[in-house]
Amino acid sequence: MEKITEKILLEKSSPRTNKLEQIKTLNLSRMGLKSEDLPVPLLSKLCSLEQLDLSGNLLQEIPRGLSLPSLKILNCSNNDMEDVVSVEALRSIEELRLEDNLYLTVNDEHKVIFLLPMLRMFNGKDISSTAHHIRHGSTEILRKRVAGMWERSFSVPDPITAQSLAAVEKRFVNAACTQIKYGPNSLSEYTKWRVEMIAREYLKTLTCTEEESRVTDTTPTKKNEAPAENSITSPQKRTRNNSEVAAEVSPRKSSRLDSAAPVEASPRKSTQVMTTPQKTDPMMASPRKHTRLSSADTPEGSLRKSSRLENISQKGANKADSPRKAAKSIISSPISRPAKCESPRKTAEDQITAQQSKQKTVKTETDTPLKTACAKLSVPQEPVSLQPFHVLQCHSRKDSPDDFSTQLWACAFEPPPECGDVSGGSRTVATCGGETLCVIDCESGNVLKKYKVPGEEFFSLAWSSVLMSRTGGSARPCNILAAGGKRGRVKLIHPRVNLAFGEFSASRRAISIMRFSPRNTSFLFTGTYENKIFLWDIGRLDCDYNFNVSKLLILETGSTPLHLSLLPTSPDTHLLSGCDDGLYVFDIQLSKNTQKRNEEMEIVFPVYKKKGKENTYRTIDGLSFLSDDIVASKSHMQGSIYLWSWSATRASWNSRKKEVPAVVLAKLQWSSTDIPYLSLATCPGYGYVVCGDERGRLWMYHITDSMMEIFKSGKTISATEVLEWPSPVRTGMGALEGPSINSIAMDPDLRYLVALTDKNMAVVWKRESQ
Repeated sequence: MEKITEKILLEKSSPRTNKLEQIKTLNLSRMGLKSEDLPVPLLSKLCSLEQLDLSGNLLQEIPRGLSLPSLKILNCSNNDMEDVVSVEALRSIEELRLEDNLYLTVNDEHKVIFLLPMLRMFNGKDISSTAHHIRHGSTEILRKRVAGMWERSFSVPDPITAQSLAAVEKRFVNAACTQIKYGPNSLSEYTKWRVEMIAREYLKTLTCTEEESRVTDTTPTKKNEAPAENSITSPQKRTRNNSEVAAEVSPRKSSRLDSAAPVEASPRKSTQVMTTPQKTDPMMASPRKHTRLSSADTPEGSLRKSSRLENISQKGANKADSPRKAAKSIISSPISRPAKCESPRKTAEDQITAQQSKQKTVKTETDTPLKTACAKLSVPQEPVSLQPFHVLQCHSRKDSPDDFSTQLWACAFEPPPECGDVSGGSRTVATCGGETLCVIDCESGNVLKKYKVPGEEFFSLAWSSVLMSRTGGSARPCNILAAGGKRGRVKLIHPRVNLAFGEFSASRRAISIMRFSPRNTSFLFTGTYENKIFLWDIGRLDCDYNFNVSKLLILETGSTPLHLSLLPTSPDTHLLSGCDDGLYVFDIQLSKNTQKRNEEMEIVFPVYKKKGKENTYRTIDGLSFLSDDIVASKSHMQGSIYLWSWSATRASWNSRKKEVPAVVLAKLQWSSTDIPYLSLATCPGYGYVVCGDERGRLWMYHITDSMMEIFKSGKTISATEVLEWPSPVRTGMGALEGPSINSIAMDPDLRYLVALTDKNMAVVWKRESQ
């Protein structure tokens, strides 16, 4: 890409001239230009420019401060435009083209038409009648509704001060944006944008009049305009290749719940059943079911069921209609900070001090791996403090607020833009359960997107940032979401543009777990209920979202895979799979000829020695890396969580044997529940391991480098903190008892923690500012 100079402008202009002021037409198309490549001072000299072609570049917005007073025709098609508000300065434009800008929606089209009062041709179509309604008709309707809300619920503060005005403005604008609705849901983001604008203008006129009527000998108070609230966008739905997926696009505000005294829920114990493999057709009933049966209860519908469990009565899939709105969970009211766990516990620091005073540490063969593993834990020493922020009931069947049976199974934070790290990095989280997938903004509690596949039951999802080809041969990363479940099919979705663009069959039975490779971002691992893990390459997307799927590997697990973890330092060499019948390690290097492979080794744990008639303790239902070397895992009914060293474990492996004992670094005390499939999660950047329990509590362990001595002692480490279930209150029902926490996700900066339950509630916790 050549730097834009006066010489280039003269060469690409017409009529031919040696003065910038005389140029009328300029063609800067297909030059690979980004917004920062357009020199504003130089371009602003084109005072006679009438036509400008910027198509086929990489522009995300029109540069701020650009002034082209004579410009009539602008072509910005086939770019990467994300912000259309920047065209406001070019108010003389009469014809505008914005086709093939991937991230623009119908909301942006309405914004453009409103911002450009002279615009009459948009993307080659006459918009005169539409423009009149957008600029005048709908604006007048919204203005009346804004004025009505003010008159009903607000008044000018007395006395008027900068602080009081800012407070009133914030409340008024928030209320207007939340409560005033107009037009279809697909235009909700544009409506919110206009309502905010109108509300601020309306309040300004009121306060100016009020201040003028109160002028005294003293200096009048100046108004201080509060900054605009964050706007949650909801792009318009584009053409869908998959007619099964019903996408719900309008943002939704979650209900804030009333706080209540914690309701003490009795632990629900399960009846363990023998281990004959289940052979139920996965299309007829969910393969995932908790086994929590008491003498008084019948099995709940749509509960998770292991392939190792039998004799559980099952219900057919509930083919509910596609919900049109996300159900609000309970009442609007802030949640108070939950009470701490009542059971006595010591902090990690207390244990370290006590154990150092009681005993002298003796060097063992595991001292070296301990030091090696702990040396890599460079994390903040102070624990974080989390408070419940939102409780959402957004996966309800038929949008029913009475649905407390749909189980939520998986959640993951969206990776940061243009980054291949799929661990997270934003405040946007995806959740799945029942027939729906939801994309949620953790800060606002809005459900940004909702996708429904009738008859499906989603068990797993995964984010990745894959390359999309652009016109001209360039490529750009875009975040996609893969999801799968009972039907054995992988759905591929681009949430930002609200497009379910494809699917493929991954298994004859249900998909239990999914994971993208952070290094080869188009590589997708799918674990299935046919006791296999498949590695797929979905390849690069073209500009029309076409893709080619190829199967690269088949890994035989012998039982249902429940969790997949790739080595943080070398994700293309080995895969760890926590399964219903053990923890297996697979060599996944593609340089080897064998496409179908068995495990390279099985990692075994001390808890296996407790094997009895009712349980072998081999179900690995929690697995995640805490650092480049330390792994957190737990076995069903173990009552604790192991921290162990991957490098030391592999170094001790005798290649002539399949089994290798895990080199355990520490044992973390956890709930004694017998309910399976309560997953744990880790946040490596902050040294946290978190696992929910059967009563809605979160057991949080802050693992720092100062804990090396307690690791050596062999003592069980208590939780740093146990957060109680926030006990949300629903009108007419009282406080809801704590459900089982099926899954947890944390963003890398630990600003948010999302916990999914088996009672159709997703709880967002937020870190308190330090």
